[in-house]
Amino acid sequence: MKAARFDYVRPTDCREAIALYQQSAGMGKYLAGGQSLGPMMNLRLVQPELLVDLGGIGALLECRVNGEFTVLGALTTHAAIEDGLVPDPTRGMMPWVASSIAYRAIRNRGTVGGSLAHADSAADWVNLMAALDVQYLVESPEGTRTISQADWMMGTFTTALREDEILTGVRIPALTVSARWSYYKFNRKTGEFAEAIAAFVDDPERHVRRGLIGAIDGSPYVINDATPLLDGWDEAFAHEQLIAAGMKPDTYEYRIHAVALARAARTLTKPYGGKT
Repeated sequence: MKAARFDYVRPTDCREAIALYQQSAGMGKYLAGGQSLGPMMNLRLVQPELLVDLGGIGALLECRVNGEFTVLGALTTHAAIEDGLVPDPTRGMMPWVASSIAYRAIRNRGTVGGSLAHADSAADWVNLMAALDVQYLVESPEGTRTISQADWMMGTFTTALREDEILTGVRIPALTVSARWSYYKFNRKTGEFAEAIAAFVDDPERHVRRGLIGAIDGSPYVINDATPLLDGWDEAFAHEQLIAAGMKPDTYEYRIHAVALARAARTLTKPYGGKT
């Protein structure tokens, strides 16, 4: 199938983009990389009357380091992160994750902001950003605002972003030299969305010992203090966290998430931890 008829505009700044969207009376859509929206339009799952292409807004490509934080512009592509073309505050974690997203052709066009705004529970960035505890920078008709990680994702395909707002970037806290990380993803075939995701960030200088259970039904589940899984393997504690994340014991979903969590924890404890 092909997309239904629509009008197309390519503004050069966020204020113009928001104004154009508002003129559509709610019948418009913002376009970032188009790797999710394009197929949905071709299948006519969404039929916007106006497509507001954000690709002409140079500010959304800007990446900068501000002290202990790095801001990545929303139009930063997966490939740019994979190739090290933008600052990496995560000591290799983001490039590692980016390299396993879909296929290179998708990574060349797909953007961090587009993926986060789309908010597929099985996608990598919504899970990784939860593990990193980032902040989301938003441009709205009233001005700018910041959304915390805890408030960002309200459910699958649902975020705190209003329809007329634009995600302009993410503010990522820098990991220190003593930090360790791991990220494990289970999918049946390279390039597919994950059936289970687990991650850990252990940064003692910042008093961060965070774990994550992802690719679940809804928002990623964050283990704020994952010490029992990092200083050994507490099976009872792992079980409690899986149940809290919505898993039902003795199900396929429980078992693959349990395996993902255990493998992520084992990877973290290796010298130079991180890569799986």
